[in-house]
Amino acid sequence: MKRVILAGVASLFLAGLCISSGATARAAFDGAWSVLIVTEHGTCDRAYRYALRIADGRVYYDDPSFSVSGGVDESGRVRVGVSAGGQTASGYGRLSGNYGQGSWTGRSSTSQCSGHWEAERRG
Repeated sequence: MKRVILAGVASLFLAGLCISSGATARAAFDGAWSVLIVTEHGTCDRAYRYALRIADGRVYYDDPSFSVSGGVDESGRVRVGVSAGGQTASGYGRLSGNYGQGSWTGRSSTSQCSGHWEAERRG
């Protein structure tokens, strides 16, 4: 269950980028990204790293079981949310060039976790 929360956070971060407010914001963040999700509070595992890809403002990740909403604006501000199997997570932060960072929180019926995320463009 805790792994699902953290996987959801990774998905929510990048999947939120697909709902951009303009073509400039989408194109600016296209490419392969490595996202590190770090737990600072709660009983979730300490950290996970995910390889994700953004193309034409859409995010590609091999797990379609998450419901995702959110976006990134032209200045790189990111706000996202995800849910899966009764678990939810939300995050916010900023992308700038090839890097990004922000905070996240996640909860299920039995646990709650929070921390930060870091992203780096890989291609």
